[in-house]
Amino acid sequence: MMRSLKIALALAAAAAGSHGAMAALAVGAKAPDFTTRGALAGKTFTLTLSHQLKRGPVVLYFFPKAFTPGCSAEAREFAEHIEDFRKAGATVIGMSGDPVNDLVAFSTKECAGKFAVASAGPAIVSGYDVALKMQPGMTDRTSYVIAPSGRIAFVHSEMNYAGHVKSTLAAVQAMKQK
Repeated sequence: MMRSLKIALALAAAAAGSHGAMAALAVGAKAPDFTTRGALAGKTFTLTLSHQLKRGPVVLYFFPKAFTPGCSAEAREFAEHIEDFRKAGATVIGMSGDPVNDLVAFSTKECAGKFAVASAGPAIVSGYDVALKMQPGMTDRTSYVIAPSGRIAFVHSEMNYAGHVKSTLAAVQAMKQK
């Protein structure tokens, strides 16, 4: 209970201090490739970004902590719109600093088994510039759309989860129209 309260307070403080974009990779930057452990529909697997990009654009969205209210709501919203992302040719991957064992249940319950979530270790967090400064081991809330070329095509960085799904979906739909 106390740990949950500390996490909730850290997230609230981060959201209160956020005035739009936080530190993030710039559009056009090369997205760092990585390999990590992920979960999809309760099953673990090895996830490599470069392999995912072979299928099309990737929406890589970082969230602070599995099973917190905003992170659960964001995951459910991505799950509700997953067919729209697929029609636009995109793969959605959620990333957090949580260990993969915690993400197994999250992938089933909050993601409804519709998209993968993966563990972002320190190298990934640093490479994508998404460390939540007030809470070591957690990530801020930043969504990247990564083109098949491996370049960042769109960034939405805001602690409030509202808008991440809508803006990233619009970005991948615009990519498909080009």
